[in-house]
Amino acid sequence: MYEVIGNTQSRAFRVMWMLEELGQEYTLTAVKPHSEQARAANPSGKIPALREGDDVIVDSAAILTYLADKHGALTYPAGTIERARQDALTHTILDEMDSILWAAARHKFILPEQRRVPEVADSLKWEFGNHAARFGDCIKGEFLMGDRMTVPDILATHCLNWAGAAKFPIEDTRLLDYAKRMRGRDAFKRAAAR
Repeated sequence: MYEVIGNTQSRAFRVMWMLEELGQEYTLTAVKPHSEQARAANPSGKIPALREGDDVIVDSAAILTYLADKHGALTYPAGTIERARQDALTHTILDEMDSILWAAARHKFILPEQRRVPEVADSLKWEFGNHAARFGDCIKGEFLMGDRMTVPDILATHCLNWAGAAKFPIEDTRLLDYAKRMRGRDAFKRAAAR
């Protein structure tokens, strides 16, 4: 059985949702970043972490990729063109959505107050809006890659939800409809209910 270390208000939700999609049993050790339990799993104190037996994996994207490869679901096989496209989408989401949202969060409430630059928020919202305007073109069907859900769908939906909560601009109705459709999945709802 897997143990997810983190909480539903963090990137740990991505891991929980993935496990729900895969139909895998797991426990949630609900902790905040930098808590004693978080540091026991990851010396940096960052969450999420995934414990499997004596092994611990950190970083939500790495965990999702590991689980997809291990269970042969929500991914294309390594070494295929489809997998290369899937990985490209993963990296695009992490670079053009996740990193911008993370920078905004750091300057809003994570960094020590004297290190925060609140004025950066407008620039980050502008940059996110530009990327979001192009990202709608990535949707190739019901999911990002067509008719098959993959790892990037979990990452993109989490970022779109995060952006909405942080009041970042999302004007493309394709993205709004996509995020709503993804939130309607039973596995998403089960993860959110924990």
